[in-house]
Amino acid sequence: MKKSWDNPREHTMPAQARVPAELRIGAVRVAPATVLAPMAGVTDTVFRRFIRHASLFATQPHADLGAPGPDSGTWESDTASIDADVTNTQSGCGLIMTEFTSADGLSRMRESKRRRYLTFYDDEHPIAAQLFGSNPETLAEAARIVQDTGFDLVDLNLGCPAKRVVGCNGGSGLLRDLPRIGEIFRAVRQAVTIPFTVKFRLGWNDAQIICVELARMAESEGLNAVALHARTREQAYSGQARWEWIAAIKQAVRIPVIGNGDIRTPEDAAAMIDQTGCDAVMIGRAAPSNPWIFRQIAQYTATGRYDQPTVADRYHMIRAYFQMLLDETEAAASDKPGSAGKETAGKMKQFASWFTHGVPGGAKLRASIYQMRTGAEILAEVDAFFQARLAAGDTEPEPFPAEPAEFPTDALVCD
Repeated sequence: MKKSWDNPREHTMPAQARVPAELRIGAVRVAPATVLAPMAGVTDTVFRRFIRHASLFATQPHADLGAPGPDSGTWESDTASIDADVTNTQSGCGLIMTEFTSADGLSRMRESKRRRYLTFYDDEHPIAAQLFGSNPETLAEAARIVQDTGFDLVDLNLGCPAKRVVGCNGGSGLLRDLPRIGEIFRAVRQAVTIPFTVKFRLGWNDAQIICVELARMAESEGLNAVALHARTREQAYSGQARWEWIAAIKQAVRIPVIGNGDIRTPEDAAAMIDQTGCDAVMIGRAAPSNPWIFRQIAQYTATGRYDQPTVADRYHMIRAYFQMLLDETEAAASDKPGSAGKETAGKMKQFASWFTHGVPGGAKLRASIYQMRTGAEILAEVDAFFQARLAAGDTEPEPFPAEPAEFPTDALVCD
């Protein structure tokens, strides 16, 4: 099955291929029908809110603000208004999900530590918390904690291929034990009243593809939706996602089916809906590379076209995210004033590699950033790089590369 990066010809979106305006997962309305995938090391509260407000990080809707820069007031005005009423419909992302969290760890944590792991803000609704583990009773207890904390949905991770997770029989390791999955489904379903969903892969390997059977089991046990990453555990993130299995699950169950895998452009999202009939699309690794992806999908669905960010847009976006990250870490580390710069430098370097993917001269910027020790130093490098480009008159939109940035599996656990 061809995707846009296999064949660079421009897609023509079929008339029937529209990412749906909404779907219902139990009583929760998800509008539009797009989901930010759970990614360990990525989808913390800062990144989730960043995605929810990504439409603000562009100069086009804020032309009156002028070119972005540390002295223009742009950063202060936008980051200060981040608590404003920006809906999921406006952002283009209908549902956001947490990093996956160990049910075993959550059940043993002190309440104060739980709050740090499960922190979210009012503007993140609707939001799902994703859990992993293999003990039905422990997962049920963790799901109750999630419900009591105020999350809208709870999701079970049966997709993570990381060895350290699979070694504990968590994530995709459970795909070899359907009876245990059934026990978990029943225990969690009895423990909570909020919608309960599951995300899984095709199976352990090509010889053990069990996704259709698993989806039917989820429906029979009262789950409210299923999401399929259309690769096996053995594939990890290599090769192509096999969308035909998403279509097979859609034919097999009546509950909503969310498709995941190889959506890197709005054209891909439309193609997945067209070719599989799924009810929503989930985007993981493309989002850190292109934080505007959800907004672009909404534009493409409505008009058949979408905006590409300018150099000023990228500058605005990168600096806004870094400042949000510093502010959040500083607030969380109030007992150690001044420590946020050092604590967040590693994450800023990680995200810089994604945010500058495909940017002319981006490799030079990344090399400079990797030498920095604090957040303040990294911000200074970002300012110098982009101000030089703007001063040189670089104002044209820059499409994102069809091939997304690399996500080494030893540095990132996502499913």
